[in-house]
Amino acid sequence: MNISVELTLTPLQDNFEPPIIEFIKKLRASGLTVLENPLSTQVYGAYDEVMKLLQTEIKETFMNLEHVVLTMKMVKSDRSGYEPHF
Repeated sequence: MNISVELTLTPLQDNFEPPIIEFIKKLRASGLTVLENPLSTQVYGAYDEVMKLLQTEIKETFMNLEHVVLTMKMVKSDRSGYEPHF
């Protein structure tokens, strides 16, 4: 079963960019399909692979930051090739 996950990491600190960049680099290094835009990062792939990656990287990120918010949306299907039809 494939899934699509949208993530928005929000470190609650002045110097917020470095933790976001580090988080995205680790997602990219996974070999899964990872796409970014100015507001979020999307990860696509098999459920077990994506969830294993997210469990590891979210836990590490939370351990390294004192105050952080992570917003996540999940869809049951690989939507990486989606193009609007209108």
